[in-house]
Order: sequence, then structure tokens, then C-alpha cells
Amino acid sequence: MSALRENEKTPSVEPIKRKLKLTTSQGLHARPAAYIVKLLRSSQSEVTFTYKQQTVDARSVLHLLMLGAPHNAHITVTACGPDARETLDILEQAFAQKFGDSTL
Repeated sequence: MSALRENEKTPSVEPIKRKLKLTTSQGLHARPAAYIVKLLRSSQSEVTFTYKQQTVDARSVLHLLMLGAPHNAHITVTACGPDARETLDILEQAFAQKFGDSTL
């Protein structure tokens, strides 16, 4: 094993959290859940969603649907891994753009 140099950056293993507002008119239903799972395919981080003290794996459509998050729900999104910040940025943009569907 080689030692890390002082100026080399190591990925954070600390979880990063963001609270995101769900603005789709029908809440977190199948289409947005599938969109989220698809976005996370390229992420190396572990991602969870928490709503009303229930935390689920965001890589599972079924788990996301189990949250039962309605319109205007505030969901805490937590990411932990080498690309956690980038993953949260992508998810934040997806929430803001109603998961790519303006009719939602």
C-alpha cells in the first residue's frame, strides 16, 4: 500500500444530507421513483430518502413508493460515497425539474 500525499484529496465517507421539496402534484409515485432509480445507476454513493422517520434505499422503486410521500413533502436525501455531493446536486436538479416531466 502506498501512503497518501498530504495534498491528495480523499473522498469523504461522512454522509451529506439535503432536504428537498417534492413538488409533483401526485407526490412520489411510480414515474418519479423510476426516474430517481435511473439517475442513481451512475452514482457510486449510497443514497437514502427519509420521510416521516422512515428511511429507504433510493435505488429501489418499491422502497421509494413505500415512503408514501405526497405533494409538497420535504424529503431528507442522504448520500455517502466518493461522489456524494455530485449525486445530491443531480437529485436536487431532478426534484426542481419535476423529474423531467412538466405535467407532473
